[in-house]
Amino acid sequence: MSLSTARTSIEVHLGPQEWDRSLRREALVGLTASPKELSPTWLYDERGCRLFDEITRLPEYYPTRAERSILHRRALEIAAVARADTLVELGAGTADKTRVLLDAMSVSGLLQRYVPFDVAEETLRSTAASVAAEHPDLRVEGVVGDFRRHLGHLPTGGRRLIAFLGGTIGNLVPKERSTMLATLADGMERGDTLLLGTDLVKDRTRLVAAYDDAAGVTAAFNKNVLAVLNRELGADFDLDRFDHVARFDEDHEWIEMRLRSRGAQTVHVPELELTLQFADGEDLRTEISAKFRPERVRDELDAVGLELCEWWTDDDGDFALSLAIR
Repeated sequence: MSLSTARTSIEVHLGPQEWDRSLRREALVGLTASPKELSPTWLYDERGCRLFDEITRLPEYYPTRAERSILHRRALEIAAVARADTLVELGAGTADKTRVLLDAMSVSGLLQRYVPFDVAEETLRSTAASVAAEHPDLRVEGVVGDFRRHLGHLPTGGRRLIAFLGGTIGNLVPKERSTMLATLADGMERGDTLLLGTDLVKDRTRLVAAYDDAAGVTAAFNKNVLAVLNRELGADFDLDRFDHVARFDEDHEWIEMRLRSRGAQTVHVPELELTLQFADGEDLRTEISAKFRPERVRDELDAVGLELCEWWTDDDGDFALSLAIR
């Protein structure tokens, strides 16, 4: 399905029916697993996207500020090295940070096309419209999809800079990361580049605080996945009977977000013909966020045939942007 205007087009590969089928399939597998878990994809309905945007502005949540500071300092350098005429952004969201890259690439005189890719259709349409209004000569080709399944639908042609920012790569376990990076690399032409944002290993107290803010916005974001299941699958999760938990796993060097059952309880999910038993204190894992060391980033890129050519961090060394070339 695609809708277009003169210079803006939107392709939808994750429409309501596909979204519903994917949710049903993944919820059934995850909720019947031991331990129970859900994909972070389902945190990002429209309300989830708004809550996450609020999270990025919280004092505890340093990654967005750190990444933005790198972009402001290095955007012209990134544009000069990549020499791309197309910017592809995975997980575009509201494209706040990407506007810095778009402006830098416009200065080069090479920029012709912007391809925002996101799971949330309403957010993507809004982003595409606002970027098109700011850059009237730019072609905007939006893609609604899940980067675990729909990377093959990214528009090709030209010389592309593919941006995967925000540390979102850390939401994938190592095997999933490897698969995704390999899929991306296989679809890249010689000279295409990948700009990857990765959160770096640091003080555990700061890491946990970033995912368990004092205002409770992250808790609301986490619990929103239960509201999604209630709305879409007729489930009867009582959000007040689950506590938001964030912990750092030292062995894997990642943050885990969980929802912990407050007391023993039974939950029904009619659309899946499923009855769930939660023990007191039982966890439902909703997200991981891996933290990286430079050598891990280099090795994972090298494994899929991408050569790391630039590495930048913020002044405090909290976050990194790496540029790799095909």
